[in-house]
Amino acid sequence: MLLRSLLRSAATAGGVAAARGGNPITAFIIPTETKSRTYAKAAGGKAKTTTKGKGKAKETRAGPAADDAAESASSDDINAEFELPTDPLPPTYDPLLDVGPEGRPLFSRVDSFSRISYRDAPVYVDFSLEEWKAMLPEGIPAGMTKEFEETRRCAVMVRRRFLSLRDNFRRIVDPPIWANNKSVKVQKQIVLDGPVSCGKSISLAMLVHWARSEGWLVFYVPKGREWTHGGFFYRNPHSNLWDTPVQAAKILQDFLKFNESRLQQLPCQIFDPIPLGEGAGVGMMKGVDSMAMPEGSTLFDLIQTGITYTHASVGVVVRLRKELSLVKEVPVLFAIDQYNNWFTFSEYEEPITVRSCRPIHAKELATVNAFRSMMHGDMMIGAFSHSTAVGKLRQELPDVPFDARVMFPRYDLDEAAVVSHYYLRQKLIRREKFSDEKWKKIYYLSNGNGSEMRWLAPFI
Repeated sequence: MLLRSLLRSAATAGGVAAARGGNPITAFIIPTETKSRTYAKAAGGKAKTTTKGKGKAKETRAGPAADDAAESASSDDINAEFELPTDPLPPTYDPLLDVGPEGRPLFSRVDSFSRISYRDAPVYVDFSLEEWKAMLPEGIPAGMTKEFEETRRCAVMVRRRFLSLRDNFRRIVDPPIWANNKSVKVQKQIVLDGPVSCGKSISLAMLVHWARSEGWLVFYVPKGREWTHGGFFYRNPHSNLWDTPVQAAKILQDFLKFNESRLQQLPCQIFDPIPLGEGAGVGMMKGVDSMAMPEGSTLFDLIQTGITYTHASVGVVVRLRKELSLVKEVPVLFAIDQYNNWFTFSEYEEPITVRSCRPIHAKELATVNAFRSMMHGDMMIGAFSHSTAVGKLRQELPDVPFDARVMFPRYDLDEAAVVSHYYLRQKLIRREKFSDEKWKKIYYLSNGNGSEMRWLAPFI
């Protein structure tokens, strides 16, 4: 009898809901205190809007569409487009999740890498995916893309080691008044080394983001390995180096993606004829071995010449390296990821006999030969990528200052605490299962490896 009464009451309530135009199954009332953030990039710069709403009750409807919106994008292709949810905070969002360890803020109050101090770090900075793509049109590192996809938020953690890199190059361009203090050492050339998944590529991308927001001219190479693999290759009889015109044209196109307006304002300072080589699959030009740049040309005109004429693409890349060293109007930074691929053999081989070939070293490629050396006065930073598995290199590298290599560590205990609370915030970890003891177990089990910590987080 009791069961029959309950069923009759449920049927009556369902009929009332249906009569009002609702769904007796999906219509429900949730008392919430919602808080949502929306980040957008305006035409004149970056705009950040925060909206808050409070209410005692909110009526929502659940259905298949809501389930589809909650699914994360596929991570099979790191270059594939993925969309973040318009409202990443669920209706039952707990505002305590925005608090990091020891009650500290989990997210920075500023949205600029320039304004974060050491006492704020480690802390997360939140950007939109559109802003990352605008600041890094050459490509976003694979590790950063993977982090964005799995956390469904385009936030990065500002580490103290990154702040050291930022301040190092900042002191070079804008020396402080206490620059005579010999205890503060600055390095114009730096090679980031360290264990796999310690954050070298992400820190390099953040440094490029910061430098470009400061108005610097940055030559950014997110995938140095692509300079030594694929496409056509020919031996240039004039330089005795190997030309790779396909890669050279892509290098020039990538450099224009962010710097076009700046390059149109910088005049060429070298007017020697540009040597020509073989084009991509079309051989040498007949009766022509060089191309002259007219007086008054800009660096934009120089790059357009290399893109338009495939025979001149390699020569333009080599000339561009020399021109960038002479730029004084704006700070110039060379940032090379997968830098270790330039100290080993390329994919190309030179036929020696009918049955044997000689592997061609990366230093024999004209493009790599022009940009690899750090024995100069320009600001340059390269990051090793051990995921490319080129083998272990010796400590002293050719064309690199002996003190340029800097070991980049994995997460320390403070950084791991912030990362764990961020994963809790993004629902990778269930709140009822979260504890200091459990996230520390993950930290020690992964030895501070960022990728492994993210992979282990759901198993808490």
